[in-house]
Amino acid sequence: MITYYLILGVFTLVGFLVSNRLKSKFQQYSQIGTRSGLSGAEVAVKMLRHYGITDVKVQVGQGMLTDHYNPTNKTVTLSEDVYHGRSIAAAAVAAHECGHAVQHAQAYSMLTLRSSLVPVVQISSKLQQFLFMAFIIGLGTNIGGSAIMLILVATFGVTALFSLITLPVEFDASRRALVWLDESNVAVGQEYEGAKDALWWAAMTYVAQALGALVMFLYFLLSFLGSRD
Repeated sequence: MITYYLILGVFTLVGFLVSNRLKSKFQQYSQIGTRSGLSGAEVAVKMLRHYGITDVKVQVGQGMLTDHYNPTNKTVTLSEDVYHGRSIAAAAVAAHECGHAVQHAQAYSMLTLRSSLVPVVQISSKLQQFLFMAFIIGLGTNIGGSAIMLILVATFGVTALFSLITLPVEFDASRRALVWLDESNVAVGQEYEGAKDALWWAAMTYVAQALGALVMFLYFLLSFLGSRD
């Protein structure tokens, strides 16, 4: 299990570094206003109206970088700094979350697939906790060890699949956001470049998560195959 903890440590560190870089970029671009002067909330409403989306509510949330779109109740929740902010960062994040709303409205296939996997991922996450603990305390060496390991491989496979499917969803939302910011003149010139930079680092957090999930899946898969030899 030393290899497992080594992998976990490496990707935890990578995730921490990428997350810190994202926060740094967000703070940097939060200090630079846009010529449009729109707040994040106003950007969100403007973008939704542009795409004819009238059934999505824009609301303020708590915390930093907690912005998200909920397809279940059709709400775009923006953190306070984004909702009230009139900066490049606020415009970029608000447009990105609305990009998800546009995906939903247009039945973007990858978003639909990711949403359908959410219940399975939730079950897999709960199973991982119990099975991984059982494996650590020694059940992996008993009669049921192979079954436990196989189920563990399957749950990590689901997690990895979900993380990989998330990548095109996030990149596409950022692409939609940047196209709209440019065409609507909400962020132009250096403002556009700043928004692009901020969203790129946001995407890198998902890339780091996906790589970590994939490596974990491969580790348990190879461990399972090795135990059968």
